[in-house]
Parts: sequence; structure tokens; C-alpha cells
Amino acid sequence: MSVAPTEIERPESAEETFVVPEPDVPWVTIVHNDPVNLMSYVAYVFQTYFGYSKDKAHRLMLDVHHKGRAVVSSGSREEMERDVQAMHGFGLWATLSQDRN
Repeated sequence: MSVAPTEIERPESAEETFVVPEPDVPWVTIVHNDPVNLMSYVAYVFQTYFGYSKDKAHRLMLDVHHKGRAVVSSGSREEMERDVQAMHGFGLWATLSQDRN
């Protein structure tokens, strides 16, 4: 007695489910609020690393504090990865995301 082969359902490969980011959509660095860093320190980091004016750094710090997060820079993915790593180096909680506004 011979058994006929059964059809096996093939799972989707990673290539089939991978979503390629849109190249023309910029990436952003987002700094999130945390219970550790002082507001003055966060503003200082924004001034020091990004070269923002005292007023702009203060506005972004207030967004982080009151809204829970602020977009602090935008550009290519590689640039935003560098900025996120720098924020981590300063002890801030930061992530990157594609800007979908």
C-alpha cells in the first residue's frame, strides 16, 4: 500500500512579511520623560548636543515633561540612530521612529 504525499502549508518567510520603510519619510529622535533626570539637565543636554538655543531647549524639555515625549531631531535613519545613542549616553530615554505626520 502506498501513501500519497500530503500538501504541507508553507509558512510565510520573513522576506514576504518584512515591510520596507518608505525612503522619503524622515526619521525622528524622540526623548521620553523619566523619573530620574532633572528638567534643567534635559535642557542642558539639548543645548549641548543639538546646539539648540536656551529657549528652544527649554520648550522641548517642557514637552518631554508635560506631554511625556518630544521630537528633538529629524533626518536619515543613520543620523537618528546616532542621536538616540547619544541621548542614551547622556542617560536619557530615547527612541527613533519614522515621522508619519
